[in-house]
Amino acid sequence: MDVIATDPVAGTAIEISLQPLPPEAVLAGMWTELESRSDSSFFLSWTWIGPWLALMPTGVEPQLLVARRDGETVGLALLCPRLRRRFGLLRSRRWMLHETGDRSYDRLFMEYNGILADRRFADEVTAAALQWLGERLSANDELVLGGLSMTAERAVRRVAAETGQTLQIRVADSAQWVDFALVRAGGGNFRTGLGRNTRAAVNRTERLYRARGGLDYRVAATVEEALENFAALEVLHQAGWQARGQAGAFANPSFRPFHERLIGTGVPRGTVRLCRVEAGGRPIGYLYNFVHRNRVLNYQGGFAFEDDNRLKPGLLSHVLAIEDAQARGEDCYDFMSTPAGHKPLLSNAEQPMNWLTLGPDRLGRRMEAHWRRTCGPVLEAAKRSLRGWTATVKGF
Repeated sequence: MDVIATDPVAGTAIEISLQPLPPEAVLAGMWTELESRSDSSFFLSWTWIGPWLALMPTGVEPQLLVARRDGETVGLALLCPRLRRRFGLLRSRRWMLHETGDRSYDRLFMEYNGILADRRFADEVTAAALQWLGERLSANDELVLGGLSMTAERAVRRVAAETGQTLQIRVADSAQWVDFALVRAGGGNFRTGLGRNTRAAVNRTERLYRARGGLDYRVAATVEEALENFAALEVLHQAGWQARGQAGAFANPSFRPFHERLIGTGVPRGTVRLCRVEAGGRPIGYLYNFVHRNRVLNYQGGFAFEDDNRLKPGLLSHVLAIEDAQARGEDCYDFMSTPAGHKPLLSNAEQPMNWLTLGPDRLGRRMEAHWRRTCGPVLEAAKRSLRGWTATVKGF
């Protein structure tokens, strides 16, 4: 798939092109203007995309997909081409949607992925863009689609059915969240809707912490305070993961510079929320959340664990953040994907979130998919056993 001039998609009024990136200021203007007409996720906002482009690893050359309708821009997306060899032999090219192919950098973790689209034509634009991309995959190409929104996944599944290409699941996961409409329908008290054991654990933890001299939940009011909280979160986060035999997110060299930049732009806009919980004047937990279109997205946390198993600082920190979001009139508190013990205990809604690849039905792809199905689960089970990969209820 080379850079191709504007080309209409059959049966639609949408025209698609794939082109080199314009200068940053031009792209920022295009992106934010379309974003104002879009209902897409935080991860497709310029708040996320801007730092992602600015700190991209050397050698990655993203291209800009543009969808137009009657001359107006109605869709944008970034695709990164990546050459690879299957089994070290078969040369192929991957086109990655809002990913780079650099494992370290992609651990920043794009979720609710898709096409930034004008809300008036969102389904039409997403379907047209993915169809256009799918039809232009050469024999050994793949389209890599990670952390897809439900709208994007439905569209790519239709493309697979219509083109006869194969769709493979790289990772099957789900996003879980607290839907405040359901809480309100149940009387409005979040804690009363929890399971009996979870509610008892939360209330006992709160009681024990308050006995130390009071409990305080605070959202950082300035960039400086937010960065201080982020630094303190790092210390607790790393200590918790290292105790389980893993390096933690901050061991990734891309993690801190990306998020410090994101915090610097996001806090003034109200799209980044750093929360600190203290008991008796001492921190017990930090939460790093995003806020977008009245939805709170929990991205990271760090908690002060103690030997007393009755104390669950993470669980209480999340409950306080959930109650704060509900009091602000926000719509939900979203834990997003990846497994953790507290998510099913606190959530009341869930949907699939999958990492997929689309491409022609070729022997190499079938062999790779078979290996992933048969060997992948065994390797992942071994990693979890050796490293304590899944977070335990004790910590939360």
